[in-house]
Amino acid sequence: MTDLPAHAYIDTADALSAFCARIASAPYIAIDTEFLRERTYRPELCLVQVKHDDQLACIDTLALDDLGPFVAILDDPAVVKVLHAASQDLEIFWLMNRRVPAPIFDTQVAAPLLGHGEQIGYGNLVNERLDVELAKSHTRADWTRRPLPPEQIDYALDDVIWLEKLYLSMRDELESLGRLDWLAPEFAAAEDPAKYDQPAAERWKKIRNIQRYKGPTLAVIQALAEWRELTARQRNLPRNWLMKDDVLLALAQQRPDSDTELGHVRGLDRKIRERHGAELVTLIGEAATRTPAPVPPFAKKRKLDAGLAARVQLLDAWVHQRGLELGIAPGLLAPPKLLERMVTGDGRGALAGWREPLLGEDLAALLDGRSALAAGGKGGLEMVEKA
Repeated sequence: MTDLPAHAYIDTADALSAFCARIASAPYIAIDTEFLRERTYRPELCLVQVKHDDQLACIDTLALDDLGPFVAILDDPAVVKVLHAASQDLEIFWLMNRRVPAPIFDTQVAAPLLGHGEQIGYGNLVNERLDVELAKSHTRADWTRRPLPPEQIDYALDDVIWLEKLYLSMRDELESLGRLDWLAPEFAAAEDPAKYDQPAAERWKKIRNIQRYKGPTLAVIQALAEWRELTARQRNLPRNWLMKDDVLLALAQQRPDSDTELGHVRGLDRKIRERHGAELVTLIGEAATRTPAPVPPFAKKRKLDAGLAARVQLLDAWVHQRGLELGIAPGLLAPPKLLERMVTGDGRGALAGWREPLLGEDLAALLDGRSALAAGGKGGLEMVEKA
């Protein structure tokens, strides 16, 4: 960390207040978190790393009862919160105070607009843009241990030291290309509280192949999924520690009506049966008499015949050509699934926002037969209007 600013390890209320006062007027802050969630329902926040200019700190969230001064900065609309792959960090902050920090800038979301791969990892992005190889020695570190070893703190700080550099270079390049505003809808979607607020009564919709179940079986699945979610929250346990999906489905299909029958359901943990057995038997019996909530419409994937598949390949060829010209990952311009919808007639006009002027008319012209692709004079492809 030569030539980098010294950092503060913040584990007292006074130190937190002083640090937050120093960054309160910053136009942006780079943020990363370290947390554990293997043994709990809610992620256990252990450390928050923050950087702006010469201000750099690790906030020890296990030592502090109140993060109020920092939360105030998270809530400040004048401060851009810079993160990489922001969803888990934003979920943690939402769980902490039921508000999502905004505005944000997610370097992973922005990266494909500058020619990097979709879903690129932080280390790879730092390497590609800044030519820096980050250490991976503490990827699976225990962030609850105290005191944290100095090398572990340095590892954590790297996640914001280079994040700030990424943000500044990416923001400037996006602005020069006229693409910075393109990201607004993606960032707004990440800032939507509905993304992180998952009602327990809706959790059954996450069960794989839920559309296969009907009648009493479906009603019991819905009741058990809600019970599991509420109980997991109350006991702060991972939901699968209470009951895995395959066990939940087995209970719904077999519908045991006694503790003895409950004991014959394979995979149901003995401790769960001893603690919640009577409650589960009652829940299953009552749920089986109710009309289940309707399953959301399920769109069965249409199998493309050879002709339609060829049309997808035609559109995809032009998407790749435009991606090459623009320096944008083709999958971000128009994912293959969207192209499939377009050739089957379901996706006309589906290109939204900044994608539409870049590709919309071109793809429509190819589909309508008004244009064709030909080998370009400088390599690659070019679009030609048909007579």
